[in-house]
Amino acid sequence: MKIIQRGAEAVLYLEERDGDKVLVKDRLPKGYRIPQLDEKIRTQRTKREESLILKARRAGVNAPNIVEARESKIIMEWIEGKKIKDTLNSMPRSQRMEIYKLIGESIGKLHSNGIIHGDLTTSNMIFKDGRLYIIDFGLGKISGKIEDQAVDLYLLYEALKSTHLKRLNEAWEGILKAYKQNYSKSKEVLNRVLKIEKRRRYKGE
Repeated sequence: MKIIQRGAEAVLYLEERDGDKVLVKDRLPKGYRIPQLDEKIRTQRTKREESLILKARRAGVNAPNIVEARESKIIMEWIEGKKIKDTLNSMPRSQRMEIYKLIGESIGKLHSNGIIHGDLTTSNMIFKDGRLYIIDFGLGKISGKIEDQAVDLYLLYEALKSTHLKRLNEAWEGILKAYKQNYSKSKEVLNRVLKIEKRRRYKGE
């Protein structure tokens, strides 16, 4: 067992199964909760994440294949590629433009199928063999609300601004171009994104 990430909610570690590496996401018990309630919450969140991943795959989005899910654990394929966060800034422009297209397509497919990822950052996007994979649906939910989809996109914009500031304008334009082509309600969502941005700016002032 090799731990690769330890977060507030879960531990991610690698195991071998039938000669292949698998990623295990194990939600940790919380000592401040009643044990029975804690187990119920962790199980529900695990089932929800499993359901979102399966639904995303059915929608045509590249997401990890689930090997098994039980109680508070999800065992899934290990995608050994490069995180977009670590590689985007140094990519050749032609490759960056392709990445933006793939990101926009993926989000468009998610939103078209009522899937809110909840944590759209380039840390949760992996590029492998010409494919973009979306990972970590732990904060996701099912919703067809324009507001929820707009928040999903706005959080991506903020993540791009924080991590890829020099590429922000080209990234946002490239992503939105593909998003519009893959989601019929994109205009409504983007109008709401502008309203969210104004609200946040007003509160900041």
